[in-house]
Amino acid sequence: MPDQSQPSAAQPPTADRAAAAPAAAQPAPGSVAERLAVVRGRIAAAAVAAGRDPGEVRLLVATKTQTPDAVLEALAQGVDLIGENRVQELVAKAPAVAGRVADGSLEVHMIGHLQRNKINQVLATATCLETLDSLDLAQAISDRCVRDGRTGDRALEVMVQVNVTGEVSKSGVGPDDAVALATAVAALPGLRLTGFMTIGARLDGSAGETVRAGFARLRAVRDDVLASGAPGTGSATELSMGMTGDLELAITEGATIVRVGTAVFGPRPAP
Repeated sequence: MPDQSQPSAAQPPTADRAAAAPAAAQPAPGSVAERLAVVRGRIAAAAVAAGRDPGEVRLLVATKTQTPDAVLEALAQGVDLIGENRVQELVAKAPAVAGRVADGSLEVHMIGHLQRNKINQVLATATCLETLDSLDLAQAISDRCVRDGRTGDRALEVMVQVNVTGEVSKSGVGPDDAVALATAVAALPGLRLTGFMTIGARLDGSAGETVRAGFARLRAVRDDVLASGAPGTGSATELSMGMTGDLELAITEGATIVRVGTAVFGPRPAP
């Protein structure tokens, strides 16, 4: 009878089989896939450290200055939310992602300042505007949505941008006026208020607490609006805050969306 303690000639020892098995494919160093894995790891670790479910935080990949091919590379890695700062880039990249937007597998957010003369272009290409900062602009967008039949389930999702730092270089309504603006926006036809967006203070040296305080202020604005019970405010739960350098602080303070660009694509191409 053969010795059962010895591996057969056709079956190499376990250690040899493990060595011979092909290794799982690893992302190429410096690739979008590798960078995305690192960013997703940071998000998950920050959420766990804050006692939160990592699934509560979505990654918005900011595609400013990136080519359509670079955007598609990110989408191939499971990205389902992108954001654009400039209307002209939003429009230029729209054909490359139109199919995914149409089937609901991709959201495209406008995360840069919007001028009234470009409203139609944004309505044609974006699924959400994160940078609403005045009632005049909100009314103009509402009028276009109503004219185009975009009401009810087809309403445009919007967020109110709040300037939590008071810096004149940043857009957004002041925190003291944000609740009134949000409740007014929520009542407009053709718009669906989904939350609030901010750009944090510059993270410089020991300024971490200042940055975190700004994010906490946005969370307080959100909570005040939800507590108001005003018509149309029940869906205003999102907090879009935190970028490559401060996403951990933002997640600690309740961010539901973090906006990351350079950590995914690398340094932006020179203009």
